[in-house]
Amino acid sequence: MRFDQLFLDDIRNRVSLTDVVGRRVTWDRRKSQPGKGDYWACCPFHSEKSPSFHVDERRNRYKCFGCGESGDHFKFLMEIEGLSFPEAVEELAGLAGIAMPAPDPQAAKRAAKRNTLTDVCELAVQYFRHMFQSADGRAARDYVQRRGLTAETLNEFQFGFAPAGRDNLKTALMAKDVTEAQLIEVGLLIKPDDGRPSYDRFRNRLMIPIHDERGRAVAFGGRTMDPDGQPKYLNSPETPLFHKGTMLFNAHRARQPAYEAGQAIVVEGYMDAIALWQAGIKGTMASLGTAFTEDQIMRLWKFADEPVICFDGDVAGISAAHRAVDRILPVLTSGKSFQFAFLPDGQDPDDVINAGGTAAMHSEIEKALPLSEVVWQRESEQARIDTPERKAALEKAVEDLVGTIKDERVQKSYRMDLRLKLSNLFYEESRRRRGQGGGRDGGWRGQKGGAGGEESRFRGASKHMEAPNTPGYGIERSVILMSVVYLELLERHFERISLLTYNNDDHSKFMQSFLRVVSPDLKGAAIARIYGSLGESFYQILEEARGLIDEIKPQSHVNKLTRWDALTNRLQILKEDPPEDFIEMLFLNYADMLELRMLEQELERETRAMEENLTEESWNRFQALKQDLSRRREECLRDEQALAERGSKMRASKNNVHA
Repeated sequence: MRFDQLFLDDIRNRVSLTDVVGRRVTWDRRKSQPGKGDYWACCPFHSEKSPSFHVDERRNRYKCFGCGESGDHFKFLMEIEGLSFPEAVEELAGLAGIAMPAPDPQAAKRAAKRNTLTDVCELAVQYFRHMFQSADGRAARDYVQRRGLTAETLNEFQFGFAPAGRDNLKTALMAKDVTEAQLIEVGLLIKPDDGRPSYDRFRNRLMIPIHDERGRAVAFGGRTMDPDGQPKYLNSPETPLFHKGTMLFNAHRARQPAYEAGQAIVVEGYMDAIALWQAGIKGTMASLGTAFTEDQIMRLWKFADEPVICFDGDVAGISAAHRAVDRILPVLTSGKSFQFAFLPDGQDPDDVINAGGTAAMHSEIEKALPLSEVVWQRESEQARIDTPERKAALEKAVEDLVGTIKDERVQKSYRMDLRLKLSNLFYEESRRRRGQGGGRDGGWRGQKGGAGGEESRFRGASKHMEAPNTPGYGIERSVILMSVVYLELLERHFERISLLTYNNDDHSKFMQSFLRVVSPDLKGAAIARIYGSLGESFYQILEEARGLIDEIKPQSHVNKLTRWDALTNRLQILKEDPPEDFIEMLFLNYADMLELRMLEQELERETRAMEENLTEESWNRFQALKQDLSRRREECLRDEQALAERGSKMRASKNNVHA
């Protein structure tokens, strides 16, 4: 439906954008200036702890300077609540007290037809619920009782039962003036092509309505009550109301809880979603028997920045996860990704909850792997890398997969991370083969202790390097460690970091090799050809750096490594889960310190040069360097003080929470 621009402007003028947005955010009182129409808050579209989301009430516009989201009243509701444009207009018109304009005749006909079909679905819901409570529904009631579903859950999800007869639903609804054509159109009847009479699609099945974003029943899922019945679960077909590729079961209930918790859970079936909802994990949805589509992925990102896909840990569950990976990678964007939680083999969410309660399910969710790790495990765990050709084949497969990511920045980050993992994998394989006389498995990497396994990835070189007691060593080491752990920061400041110099020879050699491996613009320097030339000290430092990930992210199952006390103490603040901008500020502060030392060394060289040959040009150069050094020292000191103050507040806040 098209809306007159004057009508839309009238809504904007009557409804404050801050009122619309304010239902989803908490305004930052220190930064906002209501008198000027300027409001700031943490962005509702991506996770952040410092406000970068701005509303300009005078222009009726919002913009996040972190993730780039921008728009007006209507765009905000569409993005946050998953509404269509007409639905957003209708909601805001209601808030403004303005009557919706009469639709054009054709649109009115389509809307009327759609409303009529949803009415048919609602009548079917009522019929199925009545049959569920009847004598015919006893087997269905016994089944849900065995599943431990409460009366509240059965009522909330409107459980019903379709009896075994050929045309029970057809007879009941046609008696209420529903036409056969309407029942066929919403998928409740099947009309054979050979001219035989139509019959009920769902028979002898426990019935669960599927609702759209507005909570209207538009389709059904049915579980057979026949032990030998096939298929076990049957969904409505595609209809004018129901599009499997764009819908998610329980999305209308899960939207608000997922937003408030900052976490959305996606499970394989609607019974799994219902079990989690009953257990108190309300922000849970289910796919509808199809592979993830781009529409579903985009919709899930409206609920959370990194939804958790929770699948069974068996072969089928892992295969489903891998199919999801291939759908997700092309549409990845900065700040948006997925995590994957694999339940113990043979268990579904209901089993986990029955065995250990909600806490057990939360524990499984907390073990979720990031998408990047699932990609790496899939590509590397079963790879044979015992020959140069096979190493090259794995590298090409990884590179081709990364190439499907359309977002340039995300693609660079994935390429950097996976190139680094490949180099470590190839080195570990060569060490293993040297140690075992070529190995007995021909370079085949199984799932346990295989190429992608955490254990093998962090075994590394066993010999430890002692930390020399030299000035600046800890700063150099911190820049190196953060460059490895936070590859996205390295990518963002790649040119600057690549110009830094190091006093320690091991550090200098490591960074030369490291930047060669992860260079986002590198063309043709195949890891399979260069990994052996990087040297043992490269992998020793890499193991040390990557080992710290376990301290910062304790949910990962990586072997603990001994680290130098000075380095660990220096980075203790990273264990406080600081916001992204704090980590970046810390990283750049360490880079500033190295650049200050480079300026000091340049000033020393200039001083010696003047002692041999003092000229006006050399004097001016000396003065400029001296002024620049003084200015940079003051800036660096201010940043250090600001970091120290923020760090103290974070620790104090954490202590207050635990007190």
